[in-house]
Amino acid sequence: MKLRIICKSKIHRATVTEANVNYIGSISIDEALMKLTGIVSGEQVAVWNLNNGERIDTYAIPSPEGSGAIVVNGAAARHFQVGDLVIIAAFYLTDEPVVPQMILVDEKNRFVKHLVGGQ
Repeated sequence: MKLRIICKSKIHRATVTEANVNYIGSISIDEALMKLTGIVSGEQVAVWNLNNGERIDTYAIPSPEGSGAIVVNGAAARHFQVGDLVIIAAFYLTDEPVVPQMILVDEKNRFVKHLVGGQ
């Protein structure tokens, strides 16, 4: 058996709505976007900042459904600013095929469309 790390979820071009250095950690993601991509509370996610190239790993927690909130919390908040565009991704360690749940969002973090094959 060969296990591989495979992308299972991606939120593409989300906009950071808050950076809260005083919160204990994590990234808060609009719960509607978490449901669309299969990301669950507490799951490890990668967050890639398209504005400055920063890449972090943290864990996801839901923000209110439909709020559009994408809040980078804790020490990571020093690397993100309100208005930065980010990609949020989660991965499986598996030996089975995965159909990733990838979405594109608009500037208010509202669902635009499903992405096929990462496109």
